[in-house]
Amino acid sequence: MNSYHNKKIKISIENLCKNYDDVEVLKDINIKVYEGEFVSILGPSGCGKSTIFNIVANLTSYSSGSLNIDGKLSYMYQKDLLLPYKTIIDNVSLPIILKKEKKKKAHEVVKPYFEIFGLSGYEYKYPKELSGGMKQRANFLRTFMNSNDIMLLDEPFGALDSITKTSMQKWLLDVKKKVNSTILLITHDIDEAIMLSDRVYVLSKRPAVVKKEFFIDRSQDNEYSSDDISKLKKEILELL
Repeated sequence: MNSYHNKKIKISIENLCKNYDDVEVLKDINIKVYEGEFVSILGPSGCGKSTIFNIVANLTSYSSGSLNIDGKLSYMYQKDLLLPYKTIIDNVSLPIILKKEKKKKAHEVVKPYFEIFGLSGYEYKYPKELSGGMKQRANFLRTFMNSNDIMLLDEPFGALDSITKTSMQKWLLDVKKKVNSTILLITHDIDEAIMLSDRVYVLSKRPAVVKKEFFIDRSQDNEYSSDDISKLKKEILELL
């Protein structure tokens, strides 16, 4: 646990409050994310998880408290948002092309990542030719190309069936080991939070407060025993 404090803080949220007119949405939220960490914000639907993300991404303001970001953010939504008339390599290259880079050069930059992200052979396919899981791989790679520093993932596997979702979670852990980006995820899926995270912040119903922070030991190849998982799930469920 103490090893975190030797690392750079990439996201620091302190005593953050958010009101919409007379409605209190967030109340004294305190969250820290360290460099290279995978942190999940877990809470019931409508509790304010997306509001926290929108504040972090500077898409909405906060009422009081403080927020510090050390690095460049990218944001991945649940919907893949791939452009249907462009090939996967063109979709993935967009963040680079938007920075005024030539298309050929952008393709050269992104091509090596197709193997790392399990997308080899899909470079010149169109989104309609890909399964839901493969579309989200492409979406994740495009987000990564926008910024591989700090990635915000907004329930990225929420629309997938359970079998695809499980395989995508394993895929994401594998990619994370290779690229070591700092990742902040929001989810209402307890299993997903336990499987993916180094730490989990559990939020209450609105107005959201942080009910508890859980540290998940990742020392044994991301494997938790079924007893450990059951105990952890029970404790989290009692909080929600």
